[in-house]
Amino acid sequence: MESFTKMTSSLLPLDRPNVDTDAIIPKQYLKSIKKSGFGVNLFDDWRYLDPGEPDQDNSQRRIDADFILNNPQYKNAQVLLARDNFGCGSSREHAVWAMLDYGFRAVLSTSFADIFFSNCFKNGLLPIALEKSAIDKLFEKSLNDADYQVSIDLEKQQVVAENIGTYDFDIDEFKKHCMLNGLDEIGITLQYKDKIHAYEDKLKKKSPWLFAHD
Repeated sequence: MESFTKMTSSLLPLDRPNVDTDAIIPKQYLKSIKKSGFGVNLFDDWRYLDPGEPDQDNSQRRIDADFILNNPQYKNAQVLLARDNFGCGSSREHAVWAMLDYGFRAVLSTSFADIFFSNCFKNGLLPIALEKSAIDKLFEKSLNDADYQVSIDLEKQQVVAENIGTYDFDIDEFKKHCMLNGLDEIGITLQYKDKIHAYEDKLKKKSPWLFAHD
């Protein structure tokens, strides 16, 4: 997965609490495990006025101009600003895939659902929990100025918000290491590839019948 070190970006303020994974990516789009191609259906039910189906030409669907994701002023935002309990609902990993495929690299909120929070780290999306007072100030800024930016430094564990302040955030050390080095679960395993091969070679000599299918 792509590593995360530092970034500076404008914010896309999604001013709704309890955004669940079915809202992030509706169930009819969960027919692929390629991790790509989901971005065009991110927040599908809020983004389009017409109902959608997989493989549909979304350019022909009517968009809801009032939905923040369709506001062209926010089109370059790589950080989603969210309210409480973001990512609640089902365990679908596709929700994180859709956000990454759309172009988001981080989410700021007061709180996250546990499984969604865990899925973020497995795929390279950085979820950051801040105090409500900080989130409120960021909403106020970004809703009034689409160009308002924040800088996120994962090594220092800080969010720097111009004219507001610098906010420290907590992160598990192992998750931080994986994000900084772009290591998902497969990547972690491959770090021990030589040792795995050496063990298999040793086991083949000791117990060849276990590898008879070779």
